[in-house]
Amino acid sequence: MSLACLSCLLSHWRYNPIQLVAYITGLALATGLWSGVQAINTEARASYAAAASMLGHGQFEQLVPQIGNTIKQQRYIDLRRSGWLVTPVIEGRFGDVRLLGIDLATSPINFLPNQGSAGPVMQSFFGSTVLFANAETAKKLDGLTKIIVDTSIMTGVAITDVGTAQRLLKRRDLTRLIIIPEQPLGRPDLLAVAPDLRLQSPNKSADIGELTDSFHFNLTTFGLLCFAVGLFIVHSTIGLAFEQRLGMMRTMRSLGVPLKALIILISTEMLLLASIGAGLGIFLGYFIAAALLPDVAATVQGLYGAEISGTLQFRQEWWLSGFIIAILGTTAALISRLIQVAKMPLLASVQPRAWAMNSSKRLRLLIIGSLILFSASILLSLTGKGLITSCAILACLLIGSALALPILVERTLIVFQRLSHAAVWEWFWADTRQQVPGLSLALMALLLAISANIGVTTMVSSFRLTFLAFLDQRLAPELFVQVDTQDKSIQLEKFLISAGVEILPLLSTQREFSGQSIELYGVRVGSTYRQNWAFLGAFPNAWNKVQAGHAIIVNEQLARRANLWLGDPIKLTPNLTLPIAAVVADYGNPLGQMIVAENKFKELYPDIYPQQFGIRTQDVTKMRSIITEALGITDSAMVNQTTIKTASVDVFERTFRVTAALNALTLIVAAFALWMSLLTLADLRVPQLAPVWTMGLTNWSLGKLEMLRSIMLAALVFFCAIPLGLIISWVLLNIVNTEAFGWRLPMFVFPYDYARLGLYTIIAAVLAAAWPVARITLTPPAKLLKVFANEH
Repeated sequence: MSLACLSCLLSHWRYNPIQLVAYITGLALATGLWSGVQAINTEARASYAAAASMLGHGQFEQLVPQIGNTIKQQRYIDLRRSGWLVTPVIEGRFGDVRLLGIDLATSPINFLPNQGSAGPVMQSFFGSTVLFANAETAKKLDGLTKIIVDTSIMTGVAITDVGTAQRLLKRRDLTRLIIIPEQPLGRPDLLAVAPDLRLQSPNKSADIGELTDSFHFNLTTFGLLCFAVGLFIVHSTIGLAFEQRLGMMRTMRSLGVPLKALIILISTEMLLLASIGAGLGIFLGYFIAAALLPDVAATVQGLYGAEISGTLQFRQEWWLSGFIIAILGTTAALISRLIQVAKMPLLASVQPRAWAMNSSKRLRLLIIGSLILFSASILLSLTGKGLITSCAILACLLIGSALALPILVERTLIVFQRLSHAAVWEWFWADTRQQVPGLSLALMALLLAISANIGVTTMVSSFRLTFLAFLDQRLAPELFVQVDTQDKSIQLEKFLISAGVEILPLLSTQREFSGQSIELYGVRVGSTYRQNWAFLGAFPNAWNKVQAGHAIIVNEQLARRANLWLGDPIKLTPNLTLPIAAVVADYGNPLGQMIVAENKFKELYPDIYPQQFGIRTQDVTKMRSIITEALGITDSAMVNQTTIKTASVDVFERTFRVTAALNALTLIVAAFALWMSLLTLADLRVPQLAPVWTMGLTNWSLGKLEMLRSIMLAALVFFCAIPLGLIISWVLLNIVNTEAFGWRLPMFVFPYDYARLGLYTIIAAVLAAAWPVARITLTPPAKLLKVFANEH
């Protein structure tokens, strides 16, 4: 009996293939977008884990400099002679690659798992100038030196012997020392041997995954939004399938099929089809991720310096999560319908759309749900903190607005109906009201997609305007020069001073403050800083106070994370505390920063020399040539403002492309939801259109009215989405962005972009209605007349 009943249920899809396509395609799109985002995030996190493992972060204790970024090689020799078992590591940029120099014989980390540590590998390692890298990285080093390909090495990193690395980098120092776990007893205290070094615990090492958490969290939020929009299609299709099979279910119950067995069979049928859709969605997600991964990789490398492999692997974590969330989403959409089946009287009406039209109770529930969610969003915004809470505010706003949409549409249509006097238009508005329950899920999906587009477009465009202005402020010096040694630094400064050129040397070091790693900068206060830097908040004559060594400037990230603002004291040393004179915006930087005057910095850290110089010049090309000829500084160590700005903008443009792609995919899914709803309802509309047709309206007139209905509903949803989108953008800029990155952006409005999005919405509505309208227009008279010969 079970097989016969299951076959009976499945026969519905054979006679309604469009619904079957809608169900499987909707779930495939939803799962594909979610899986694609998760595939990107999983690949990125795998790269971060590989980097942490390979570079030794988070595994062993390390010795790092108290001041600056390098360790003298003599310090390593002193530690080894005193009994400390440490192994040296040197890191630097060699061409476009991160070069890692190690001592393979003493390192506790297996940097070359595919090679081992004996025989030919050791000979290659110590015998000549040879680097180990994967195939992708080897292409970047082609022709520079000998490369041995090792697939286990992460992208963007090349490994060699520490001595070879020093020769290639033209350095005689080290970056850090890894402490070998087994240490001899009786070794001297660290302060006695190396007072300029400090011990760094594994959990204090830099974790690029933590810095990029907010970026990947944003991608995950997009994935969930896309999944939610796609799930509306599934929910709508399931509802219509149940509605059309009321008669079949009544007949099966009348013939003796137990209610429990019927529910089990329906669940089996739906979950079986859901598994097919989820499988297709997982493969779709793979191709989406493969298309977006290069831009995401470039983004996180540019923003955080993290390397992500350019190849996408079919990892269990993301495809399994996609499959599970697809099944759970289908189950959630199925439960309400199964409850209706359980409560359905045995001889329930089989009128098409009987459930949908019983809307008074449904509207009350929508109003209650919407009010609860709006209240929750207000309460969370007033009392909650953290990234999760911020996204919960967004979720409450979006879902609450989606639930309120049918009510707003219903009330608007009532107003239009009351203003109409012609019989045709009164029927049109009344008939449109009747369609709202059947189209409500598709309209909700469209609202979510449009409002998310408006919100994200506003945020991204606001960020673009602000960031470009910020670059002009920070990149005021026309030329930047990087030096590697203290001698070069002194020579460059003396040469430029003698040439009468304004220079801006930059001193920097990293330190701990308020439980976080921050950057401390020393700057030479002059006209460039005074004229070009704009503050979020500042005391009068802030630069004068900083120049005199009586105050400090902090960036917005540090101010918000440490709950600081103007006038608050900063304890730089046990004997030195300075007040905050100004807070500066520092967009795109995940780290906190402090800025003091050059003289004050030298008092604190006399051994640190400036490695970067900003130079004001009217002729960048000529100045580069003069510096190269006079001091021998290579052209690659000098960058002009235009190059930096172009590279910076390119990084963020890649980020915007990822966002724009996800925005477009979300809108496409919403348009597909509307199309499927209209198409599925087309056959159900015949009994309602037949009486009007008999009164004189032609098929062509009915088709035009149906098209107008689709355009009008899409326009109505668009106008509802504008205020919601602007609220979303405000939340993103002022709450989510502050929690995620530590800085707040000004909000700008872009009417032209919104108008273009409105045009896309109308086009989507026209395309969605084209086929259903064609089916109605081409409906033969016999089919319309047949309506009056049956129970309808």
